[in-house]
Amino acid sequence: MNYTSLIHTIIDGFVSNPDTILIREIPQENPRDITLLVVAQNEDTARLIGKKGCVANSIREILAVAGKLENKRVHVKFESFDQKD
Repeated sequence: MNYTSLIHTIIDGFVSNPDTILIREIPQENPRDITLLVVAQNEDTARLIGKKGCVANSIREILAVAGKLENKRVHVKFESFDQKD
């Protein structure tokens, strides 16, 4: 399963600039574990996390269910960056 495209399908409607979203898979020792890092601008990261983390938890839950179809444990982390003009 392509988890990167799944994340893009979910989050592109939330963010103001979907072209700046970077999604990277962080290598893990256990091949069953998948950790995905979602990097966005500060403003977009706030939207992706949501109040009290409810949006981030929903995104994590969707990916966890998708991972269970392949017997994988999917973890999602969010980070932000400042874009200099």
